[in-house]
Amino acid sequence: MDPILSLAALSVVLGAVIAFVFFKSYLLKQRSEVQTIAKPELHSYPKKPSKPPQPISKKSHSRASDKDQNKRHHPLDLNTLKGHADSVTGLCFSSDGRNLATACADGVVRVYKLEDASSKSFKFLRISLPAGGHPIAVAFSDDASSVVVASQSLTGCSLYMYGEEKPKTANESKQQTKLPLPQIKWEHHKIHEKQAILTLTGSTASYGTADGSTIIASCSEGTDIILWHGRTGKIVGHVDTNQLKNTMATISPNGRFLAAAAFTADVKVWEIVYSKDGSVKEVSKVMQLKGHKSAVTWLCFSPNSEQIITASKDGSIRIWNINVRYHLDEDPKTLKVFPIPLHDSSGSSLHYDRLSLSPDGKILATTHGSTLQWLCMETGKVLDTAENAHDGDITWISWSPKTLPLGNEQVVVLATASVDKKVKLWVAPSVNSS
Repeated sequence: MDPILSLAALSVVLGAVIAFVFFKSYLLKQRSEVQTIAKPELHSYPKKPSKPPQPISKKSHSRASDKDQNKRHHPLDLNTLKGHADSVTGLCFSSDGRNLATACADGVVRVYKLEDASSKSFKFLRISLPAGGHPIAVAFSDDASSVVVASQSLTGCSLYMYGEEKPKTANESKQQTKLPLPQIKWEHHKIHEKQAILTLTGSTASYGTADGSTIIASCSEGTDIILWHGRTGKIVGHVDTNQLKNTMATISPNGRFLAAAAFTADVKVWEIVYSKDGSVKEVSKVMQLKGHKSAVTWLCFSPNSEQIITASKDGSIRIWNINVRYHLDEDPKTLKVFPIPLHDSSGSSLHYDRLSLSPDGKILATTHGSTLQWLCMETGKVLDTAENAHDGDITWISWSPKTLPLGNEQVVVLATASVDKKVKLWVAPSVNSS
């Protein structure tokens, strides 16, 4: 045989042997890998549904569920108004307590009909603001069909007054099954020199020669406060706190006084003076509340408009008598001082963000973050506390000026708004529980 052919045949045989050995080794290796992979799966699969993790999982879920139940079912938690798609920034009751208006960051103002506080659902009127603005505060004007709304946009703040197209007679109102569609009665734009509005409050002017009109106070984040005539939208007063920046302002229930909390520890009070024809004549500063050692965070008037309750960062609440002869330079007097009964984990005193006094003047509702607390006005003691009353900071609180139906009884109700897109109704605690 030719040596070249012999060499070629030998090479082919050797190549075949090498290839056979290589593939055999490869197949054995793959089989081994498949076996090693299969073994852990066979061991790990039964471990997944093993019993030890299950009780732990169920217990932790049960605890979380219990916590949610506790938050939703506080003894005073009465009901929740549904329908908001974003943070609720403000709310206000009508004078009869049967209507509750809310301002929501979704661009809508809702006016709920509160026929029974225990109802599973509430009818509400939906008011969509003009494009580009979202409501930040709301206040009723002369009646439940007139609502003043503060709106924030990129160009500044605006005020709108929505009311019925035509006033209805008493019989028509009783027969009415649907809430009337509102119309813009007046509007103002770029007020407060484009600064944001912090609070919007209204009161019926019933003091002295006042004609019973609603006076609205809009408080800016700057230092100015504007008073508006609710029905006509005319500016009836303008004051400057001269205290670097405002915190809030409100009008006394009888429309006589305007009080403002600002950057400092002092509270300034103005009197709204009315002419013989019932219109606002002037707004003049009449007194200053001095006594707190740190900034006042919120204040409210007593139902008879003769006292002011203030809360401060100094950890105290003060009750002031403003029924004094200020024209004879008589200063307002501090009637009571209570320590704020709220502390952080280290024991330091916290301050209150909001205050609201019940219609009978006996219960002071207060908030800090998402905590809601009720205090006895006589003693300053805590009547009840709802920690995590909402799933976020509480933005506004207000008592219904009159009792509301709850089944077959009448109850005093507190409404709270929050960034958690909810508005809650709370029944008043018993004063005797202190």
